[in-house]
This record gives sequence, C-alpha cells and structure tokens, in this order.
Amino acid sequence: MDAAVVSLCATSDETIPAAEQDLPKNLCPLIKSSYGFGKTDKCPFFFFSDLVVGETTCDGKKKMYEYMGEFKPVHVMELPNCPTEEGVAMYRKEIIRMKEKLEETFGVTITEEDIRRGIRVKNAERSALKRLYSVMKADPAPISGMDLLNTLIGTTFNFNREEIPAQMDALIEKIKAEGGARQKQPRILITGCPMGGATMKVVQAVEDNGGVVVCYENCSGVKSMEENVDESLPDVYEALARKYVNIGCSVMTPNDNRIRLLDRLIDEYQVDGVIDMELQACHTYAVESLRIKRFVNGEKKIPYMSLETDYSQSDVGQLSTRIAAFIEML
Repeated sequence: MDAAVVSLCATSDETIPAAEQDLPKNLCPLIKSSYGFGKTDKCPFFFFSDLVVGETTCDGKKKMYEYMGEFKPVHVMELPNCPTEEGVAMYRKEIIRMKEKLEETFGVTITEEDIRRGIRVKNAERSALKRLYSVMKADPAPISGMDLLNTLIGTTFNFNREEIPAQMDALIEKIKAEGGARQKQPRILITGCPMGGATMKVVQAVEDNGGVVVCYENCSGVKSMEENVDESLPDVYEALARKYVNIGCSVMTPNDNRIRLLDRLIDEYQVDGVIDMELQACHTYAVESLRIKRFVNGEKKIPYMSLETDYSQSDVGQLSTRIAAFIEML
C-alpha cells in the first residue's frame, strides 16, 4: 500500500518511569520502554504513526498493547507458538486479517501483485543485509561488532526500502577497500533478546576487553534475515506465513530452528564463545538458556555465558568484569 514502515523506539530507559505508572516494575524493559515512548510522545515515529502493529509474542506485550490501544490505533497480530502446519495456517489467516485492516483503515486495495512486489523489495533488502554481516566471516574481522550492529539497526529507520541494497553494497566495497588493519581477536556470537540502545553496553564490554562480536543470532540480528520469503510459491500469504513462522524465536515450541541456525552460524563465523543476553523478565529466553548452554557446551564444545541485564547503566561494571573473565578464558 506504499506506506512507510518503521520500528518504534524501545531501547532506552528514558521513558520507563512513565511506563511504570501503568505497568509492573518487574516487567521486561523493552515492553516498558515501548509503552513509555508511546505514552509520553517522546518518540517522533510513534507520534506521527497512523497505526501501530503489535503481536502476541509474549504475555507482557499483548497485555501492554491493550493499554496502548487506549491512546493510539493498534492492530495486534496473533502469533502461533508452534512451528507446525497448523501454525502456518493460523498465521496465514492473520496476515490476511492484517491486510484487510490496512485496507479498511486507509481506504486502499492491496492486490496479490502488490504483496509480491513487497516480498521482492524485502527479499532484496534481507539479501543485502546478509551480504553485509557476512563480511564478519573473515578472520580477523574487518569491522567492529558495534559498527555492524549500529548499521543493522539503522536500516530499520530507513523509509525507502528500495535504496537499502545499493547502500549496503557500497558499504561492503568500502569495508573491503579499507580492510586489513584489525588484529585477530577472540570471536564472540551474541544470541538472545533484542539489542540496541542501552543494551549496547554488552557489545561495548566485549570489544573493550579484547573480543569482537562477529555475529548476532538474536532478535535484532540475523535471526529474521537469514531466510527470504519463497517467491516461487503461488500463494503469497502461505509464503509469508512459512517464512515468519520458521524464525527461531524463543516463543516457539519446540524451538529447533534456533538450534539449527546457531549450529550453522558458529561454524561459518568461526566462533570462539557464545554470550546469551537475556533482558530482565524475558521468561521465554531465560527458560530456553539451559538448552542453548547444553548445545553450545555439549555439541559445539565451545564456552557459553548467560547474562541478564536491563536498560539501566547500573550493571556496566559487573558486566565488564564478567565478560573480561570470559574473554580471558578464551
């Protein structure tokens, strides 16, 4: 429908006090931050948005969206929690329901050809981003993990999705032209919750203490970008549903897709150690950490560390101490 899609602000503790007037204090900071930015109008993207699309990934989010709906138009997509054929069928219906909501809200007609065009644009974007983060397969890594993450996050605020492939290819050429100056360092893969803003402190601690983050198998990393939508399927809604239900999110059970992706990334990026970053009160990732530890230690035979943090800066010293010890061990 030629609308601009943008991620809402949710990576700062600035608005959490305002959110805690309505939400529990022991709730995930990402949820509180999202709600707080909406409630206070401190996020311009939220302020100017015509419709907020949410999803039922976890109990905290879906209940928060109920409150958000009191001051902003909100459409919530039901997300299946099992990557099965029944889950695909359910999500296919949810995608159609969202399309109908957009048509009703904005007075437009969205054809299947419109959707195919959107799929092509998004596939090209994902492929370009994959080419970018694949430069980290080189050893030594050609850029810092911080620069990589900032770039990945920055693309979510680019209104013109068609421009992203050319921008990424130009950046890759620049990296290749300027490469060769970095030293060989312990190579870290970060998995777990979304990163950005306040949680950059984890990446900063890794790279301040001699390591380099070469891969992000988390919600703001490669997890959603590794696979494209199958453009050959005749049913565009089924194609979309299959792609998104196949993402190894911790709300899925069983979540074998996360293990399969981790298995491949650890090998392709020559990973020396895995850090599992969980946001405080993110129960799905916290409970799943045992399975990830067993896989990383037992099957891949490399060190694993689990970190729980929030959006405050109060644990920066402790994080640095723990991560320094982890990297020293490597």
